[in-house]
Amino acid sequence: MYPKLKNSTFYPGWADNFFASPMWPNEESNVGISVPAVNVNEDENQFNIEVAAPGMEKKDFKLDLNHNVLTISSEKMEKKESDNKKITRREFSYTSFNRSFTLPNSVQEDGIKASYKDGILNISIPKKEEAKEKGPKHIEIG
Repeated sequence: MYPKLKNSTFYPGWADNFFASPMWPNEESNVGISVPAVNVNEDENQFNIEVAAPGMEKKDFKLDLNHNVLTISSEKMEKKESDNKKITRREFSYTSFNRSFTLPNSVQEDGIKASYKDGILNISIPKKEEAKEKGPKHIEIG
């Protein structure tokens, strides 16, 4: 079973409404909330979550696990200033996101590990020993 997005609702026209919402930055705004792309895959030993978040640093991320819900969040604020004889200019850039995944009961919570490299946040979620798939067992007929 794959981890599922918490509170996901899909309905006809959802993409039109989603991309038309004011949370997306535009030319007049330096404030944006974006949702990074995520890959989730599973092998016999663990689940792996890859979050595409280029331009971030590992200190920008926060991972929390509460009641089998893994929440990945980030907030980053950049402040640029330039002074001229007559003009003072300030620009702020603020980016944040929050993704939550409901984990199955078969995961080993104490073994979750995360790393960030080359713009990708990698999260490894090991399975409990009893949840790992075992190959077929041959039973002799007596």
